[in-house]
Amino acid sequence: MTDRVVAAFDFDGTITTSDSFRAFMLETAGPARFAFAVLRCLPWLVGVAPGWSERGRTKARFLYAALGAVRRETLDAAAQRFVAHGLPALLRPEMLARVREHQALGHEVVLVSASPSLYLRKWAATVGIETVLASELEWRDGAYTGRLAGRNCWGPEKVARLRAWWGEHAPSTLYAYGDSRGDREMAELANHAWIRGTTPLPPLAARGGFGAA
Repeated sequence: MTDRVVAAFDFDGTITTSDSFRAFMLETAGPARFAFAVLRCLPWLVGVAPGWSERGRTKARFLYAALGAVRRETLDAAAQRFVAHGLPALLRPEMLARVREHQALGHEVVLVSASPSLYLRKWAATVGIETVLASELEWRDGAYTGRLAGRNCWGPEKVARLRAWWGEHAPSTLYAYGDSRGDREMAELANHAWIRGTTPLPPLAARGGFGAA
């Protein structure tokens, strides 16, 4: 019986106050190109909430509409600037404190997000999070193709990514933190789940050993 304890955090709306991808795109593309991309992708953007449009494909299409076949090094530099200057204003201090509490207890903290790993991995490194399970952009010959590489890390895919990550070494205790429908399956998998606005933060324990939720 393992005593491994894992704390899985969604990012947008959970650790942040708003959508980080929107903020990243606005900062990177600028207001004019951002507005152009919104107009060009409006039918797909409107269709996301009722399920008419696939979330990941729409996200990828929007980035391409705003930036085109941008070079990887260019977008990487933009991600670094965003992490340094744009992203800090979106972070929730109480959730950063929660991350630190888990780390202080020796728990493994993992970020599980539908947003692109492009900037999430850079941010995670600044707070000592080593594992990021997120949506990946597709590149060809160093340029963005307009598609995701693999599935959008949302809903059931979050559970699939977690299971693939821990493999045969599943934790005895899983904490899951989220804020939306996209975190439901991850919350159902956890021993201790928290969805913003529904319950208080769960108490923390230094070791595992609890039964499955």
